[in-house]
Amino acid sequence: MTSDISVSAAETPAVEGYGQAHSTASYKALMLGSIGVVYGDIGTSPLYAFREAINAAAGTGSIQPGIVLGVLSLILWTLIVVVTLKYVVILLRADNNGEGGTLALMALAQRALGTAGGGLILLGIISGALFYGDAVITPALSVLSAIEGMKLATEALDPYIVPLTVIILAALFAVQSRGTARVAAFFGPLMCLWFAVIGIAAIPPIAKAPQVFLALNPLLALEFLLEHGVIGLVTLGAVFLAVTGAEALYADLGHFGKSPIRITWLAIVLPSLALNYLGQAAMVMSNPAAVQNPFFLMFPDWALVPMVVLATVATVIASQAVITGAYSLTQQAVQLGLLPRFEIRHTSASHAGQIYIPRLNRLLFIAVLLLVMLFRSSSALASAYGIAVTGTMVVTGMMGFIVIWRVWKWSPFAAALLMAPFLLFDLTFLAANMLKVFEGGWVPLAIGGVVMLLMYTWRRGSKILFEKSHKQEIPLEDLVGMLEKKPPQRVPGTAVFLTSNAALAPTALMHSLKHYKVLHEKNVILTVEVARMPRVHPDERVRIDKVGETFARVTLRFGFMESPNIPKALGIARKLGWQFDIMATSFFLSRRLLKPAAQSSMPLWQDRLFIAMSRSANDATDHFQIPTGRVVEIGTQVAI
Repeated sequence: MTSDISVSAAETPAVEGYGQAHSTASYKALMLGSIGVVYGDIGTSPLYAFREAINAAAGTGSIQPGIVLGVLSLILWTLIVVVTLKYVVILLRADNNGEGGTLALMALAQRALGTAGGGLILLGIISGALFYGDAVITPALSVLSAIEGMKLATEALDPYIVPLTVIILAALFAVQSRGTARVAAFFGPLMCLWFAVIGIAAIPPIAKAPQVFLALNPLLALEFLLEHGVIGLVTLGAVFLAVTGAEALYADLGHFGKSPIRITWLAIVLPSLALNYLGQAAMVMSNPAAVQNPFFLMFPDWALVPMVVLATVATVIASQAVITGAYSLTQQAVQLGLLPRFEIRHTSASHAGQIYIPRLNRLLFIAVLLLVMLFRSSSALASAYGIAVTGTMVVTGMMGFIVIWRVWKWSPFAAALLMAPFLLFDLTFLAANMLKVFEGGWVPLAIGGVVMLLMYTWRRGSKILFEKSHKQEIPLEDLVGMLEKKPPQRVPGTAVFLTSNAALAPTALMHSLKHYKVLHEKNVILTVEVARMPRVHPDERVRIDKVGETFARVTLRFGFMESPNIPKALGIARKLGWQFDIMATSFFLSRRLLKPAAQSSMPLWQDRLFIAMSRSANDATDHFQIPTGRVVEIGTQVAI
């Protein structure tokens, strides 16, 4: 069953300054927090990125100095071009009232294009779906790669790597319901320690092979690609592992702001990563046998166990960041009408962005465990990585072009001139990663494909249901006119009828009149709109229009990053003259039982999928945070 209320997209004017800085934390605290949350994923890439890239470049042959320098140059310049130029310099400026991420960018671009922006929904669906693939692979790959460091201490520990990984992941997902507020304070200092250690450990190997600095010449990267043909393209797919997590710089924009993210990247993260990759390359040049695990072999034997522990902590932090990112993305998708309602629990009284979604947490945990049991090593799982991230980057680049053109008011030629090199770069990486489809790359494609199907089905089915449900309804003004000319029996109190179309008489109102033959003294037709901006200023939250002597039309607006709280929002209406009393108010919802129609606009299988998704949706009463004791639900049947 599904309730006769949904949220609709609304053009809400931006309120100056609102959403630009959601945190009152000090600047230093924001920088420290960004190190812990934003850079967890990309910061743990040295565990496996260089190793996989060198192995891909060498194949079954020997490892020559030219190969090492070529791969190193590719990694360093990928960090500079993809992360520093595209994200840090350009896309961090393309914020949606202080918020970032693919869906926020989609909403910004769609607002700029107006009615012509319908196609952007598809891009948003693609990028959102691919992110879920990344959210499943990152915890499995990161934790596995850290635990594998134990093998260097003794091969006898090899059989325990997968079981220990499963235990750590189970503990990670088990604590999600407690929220991240308490442990978040430790993320920044621990990741600062991580970046300091991986940078300092690289200095002795670099001192023994200083020729690795030749890799700073980008011509070495270009020469490597031209000389190695298909092998160069395969290597490029492995090189991309060094920048997985770059999307987090943009996605977490609203939590920390542009300046802290930029400064920590340029001053701390990029230098530490560059030093570590230089150190790993120096290790392999001095001793080609070190290619089996150049990251951990940089450390002396006495430091190996502590480094495995620190690496495990760092990968758990990286996994935590992508899991909470999946929660935020799901909340945005629900608000934008791309997914059915989920139960969303707020785990912090002071930070609205800290949420927990039980059903999503279970699904992610099951998927991550399946990946660990299926691939059983980080090298095998590395082949599955990359496609999801590169696909998201391509979509982000395309939507970034629209924002630069229509929002920043650049000419189409200038916008294309700026973004085309990055799109070419991303497309090249995507092509390189597509070569790994049969080796494991099918995993993110399969996950993304399933999520895309669900999102498309939900959006299409919701549109059909909306049209069918409102076909038989009459204009609200006409009904109010008839009721006030010939009023039925009146009862005390206020009735609030929730609907997704305030122009038509709600189904709940029509059925209430039909069965009860009474009308409350005051009646409110309530519509919830979701703006294409992260948050709506409280002054813009409520709009009240009088329809008649006893009827009013109330519209509540929420941003796509907000959880709709109807009673709290209606409290604002007191300032507008409505003496709202929750204990004297009844909320009427129409709960619809969906059945497949004999002739539907969708195939039967998609019809049944939409009905199943509707039945699994979280109850509207909980979603809109209405007290259950004040809700009256009226059932109807609808064939779609």
